[in-house]
Amino acid sequence: MIDLTSLLGQIAGTAFYVVYLGLIVSTIVVIILENRNPVKTLAWVLVLIFLPVIGLVFYFFFGRNQRHERMISRKGYNSLLKKPMLEYMTQTSLVIPEEYNRLISLFRNTNQSLPFDGNRLEAFTTGEAMLQALLREMQKATHHIHVEFYIFEDDAIGRMVRDVLMQKAHEGVEVRVLYDDVGCWHVPNRFFEIMREAGIEVRGFLKVRFPLFTSKMNYRNHRKLVIIDGRVGFVGGMNLAERYIRGVDWGIWRDTHMLIEGTAVHGLQTAFLLDWYFVDRTLLTKAVYFPRTVSGGSALVQVVTSEPVGQWKEIMQGLAMAIYRARKYFYIQTPYFLPTESILVALQTAALAGVDIRLMLPWRADSRLTHLATCSYVADMLHAGVKVYFYRKGFLHSKLMVSDDQLTTVGSTNMDFRSFEHNFEVNAFVYDTEFALQMREVFLQDQRDCEQLHLKHWEKRPSSRKMLESFVRLLSPLL
Repeated sequence: MIDLTSLLGQIAGTAFYVVYLGLIVSTIVVIILENRNPVKTLAWVLVLIFLPVIGLVFYFFFGRNQRHERMISRKGYNSLLKKPMLEYMTQTSLVIPEEYNRLISLFRNTNQSLPFDGNRLEAFTTGEAMLQALLREMQKATHHIHVEFYIFEDDAIGRMVRDVLMQKAHEGVEVRVLYDDVGCWHVPNRFFEIMREAGIEVRGFLKVRFPLFTSKMNYRNHRKLVIIDGRVGFVGGMNLAERYIRGVDWGIWRDTHMLIEGTAVHGLQTAFLLDWYFVDRTLLTKAVYFPRTVSGGSALVQVVTSEPVGQWKEIMQGLAMAIYRARKYFYIQTPYFLPTESILVALQTAALAGVDIRLMLPWRADSRLTHLATCSYVADMLHAGVKVYFYRKGFLHSKLMVSDDQLTTVGSTNMDFRSFEHNFEVNAFVYDTEFALQMREVFLQDQRDCEQLHLKHWEKRPSSRKMLESFVRLLSPLL
């Protein structure tokens, strides 16, 4: 006599395996048809074959290609760019430096990023200096303040900024705040609710309800932007938190931020309003958000964004081109160094060609895994002749690059897979000798607080340490 229960169990089990196998096979087919980098495609296929359960989970959460999507319709984007484009077209003193004409064109073609001349710039290398300038400019606001940070902490600094924003909202100033939901996971909802009750519009970027079970975990808004009345803007690597002023247990928190006054603020405003539309579905295009500005400065600035949607990896592509075209030197400060293949090869090629490539990293980072992966790339740099420095005065969180006394970039972008491929980032590219010389001196001053690494000593690290670094390096795209 046939055991019906056992038979049904066998049928259900077989059906489950057929469906599961079909899911694995169809996922592999999708990955192949996406025409990604062959190395990445093969890696995902091998993971799905040999670790099917874990691989499937990781792929759906971290591996899906989002670059076919769009944040906004072409018509909406053109409407948003109408006023900045008019300002760009009516510039009478715009002179594009010949040596950076192709880089500027690259950003225009891939990112619709417009170069604006006549900007006044101010750099900040401490959290205290940035905060003082930020609060000062916020107090001057008469129409709007737009704030966007990856981290907006509920501590003395966060509450200080919040109180000023609430005061300005009470005075009738439009205040909009955009924070990243993952960056502010541990911040109580009440912190933001108090702002809403005061008349501030507050939105969380890509809200995550179940952090361990969502692909949204991998696509975070890492930008740090403030725009005040469309005339003054802030951009860089600093968030709103006490540690940016008080430092960490092992030293200071060294970071770089900058103030822009002039029409280049249109680029920052466009970035913010695009993100605002993404979360609020409200497109703000009024001319009052893009006023004519006379700054008294002379710097040529291009604000460039990148995101995990769309066709191109704008900032990564631009940095690769900038490295290749460097003639004398290219100096880099970054807290994490997990480069994509194109950036790794660009740095090695430039160094082998005789360009003075210097890479400054923190001696100790805020993430042990990320730092282990970073260390795995150091030998690759040293072998090619790149000069590598470990900053020992504290934690180096600065994302500063300067080249040939002409080009500088400051922003939120780290030299890692996450910034290049998964995060929403923004950098200001400055084509100005005076500012480049100033930031070159900042780099050289920091270099005095560094230990330079040498290949013969670096290779003497314990074998167990090297093996651990190499293993963690395999996880670089996910860190």
